[in-house]
Amino acid sequence: MTVTLAGAVPAQGHPARPPARLRRILALEDFERAAARHLPRPIFGYVEGAAETNAARDGNRSVFAEIDLVPRVLRDVSGRDLKTPLLGRVHAAPFGIAPMGVSALSGYRGDLSLAAAADAAGLPMVISAASLIPMEEIVRVAPGAWYQAYLPPAPEAISALVARVRAAGIDTFVITVDSAVVPSRENNIRTGYRTPIRPGPKLAWDGITHPRWALGTFLRTFARHGMPHFENADAHRGAPLLSSRAVRDFSGREKLSWAQVAQVRREWPGKLVLKGILSAQDARLAREAGIDGLIVSNHGGRQLDHALSPMRALPAIVAAVPELPVMIDSGFRRGTDILKAIGLGAAFVFVGRPFNYASAIAGQPGVAHAIGILTTELRADLGMLGLTGVSEMGREALSLDRFRHPRPEGGKAAPPS
Repeated sequence: MTVTLAGAVPAQGHPARPPARLRRILALEDFERAAARHLPRPIFGYVEGAAETNAARDGNRSVFAEIDLVPRVLRDVSGRDLKTPLLGRVHAAPFGIAPMGVSALSGYRGDLSLAAAADAAGLPMVISAASLIPMEEIVRVAPGAWYQAYLPPAPEAISALVARVRAAGIDTFVITVDSAVVPSRENNIRTGYRTPIRPGPKLAWDGITHPRWALGTFLRTFARHGMPHFENADAHRGAPLLSSRAVRDFSGREKLSWAQVAQVRREWPGKLVLKGILSAQDARLAREAGIDGLIVSNHGGRQLDHALSPMRALPAIVAAVPELPVMIDSGFRRGTDILKAIGLGAAFVFVGRPFNYASAIAGQPGVAHAIGILTTELRADLGMLGLTGVSEMGREALSLDRFRHPRPEGGKAAPPS
């Protein structure tokens, strides 16, 4: 397999001093608190919230407390390196930016901020089908970006979408497979977020009470680029942000099946990844379908409430398809979180919401600062574990006495043997 270096990998060492407005942002969690002040309640609620009771989202975080780290000492760790191979490329660190819809609504030209910062850091960013900036424009900023699809129902529409992604020069196509049914939107209703967004007194009040967002993102977008549209859900430009058609465009996927995956596999010559796998049985079916990699995910808790945490699902899926790179997302906030996943067999980790918040409050410099925080944590954590490379992180560095996960073929939850 030919492996190429992805992006411009930054030199190891101390990160550049961040802009003054970011110097109190010391961890990814700080971005969320800053974004809660910066964004109107409906926009922040859309990003922060999940399905129904938020149980799946909260479970994604609480699982990390069940896994302890076992450091080794008196090892020379002066030559630490975070470089991580994945699907034929080597990335500067073992994490990337997950796909996030309408991120250009929370931060000005948000997809471009995310893509540019990821590319500069030598990391992959996944373009969302629900983004408001065309994939072709994003790829010009980040040639190594991936594309994530919510497959349209008609075979001819799938073919047209695949052709568009190929023409854009993208080499990794991600099919999200856990979104065939639209979940409960009660949390969006509670916070006042609606699709389509409706002009009116409430939106005007949001602008008055959050002037930095209103002037710097919302009005600036309309003044410079006109009405935002959903750009990447299909082969052609989608519905305007303020149109009721947007709801219809992201519905009607109840018939999504392995047949559509097989069609994409026949027509797509590049790397093909499935996102949203939580079952070892589905992982095996993906392998049989010729998939190149999996992302274990519960959609950040935004689909099925009480869905299994990806970290709990991870060991059985890695055991089921050891020849495939098994990636993971949902709930990652710390370098130790990432290393725990790698210790359980994950090849790579994707992080979403914190980068959205970083883009919202400070654009590309904010995303770069978030990447720097996570990279710095990882380098320190590796050294304190007595490791010099990500590939050295294994189960022997984990204490799993309190960690619960399903048995490989289902059944009651149990600690690993």
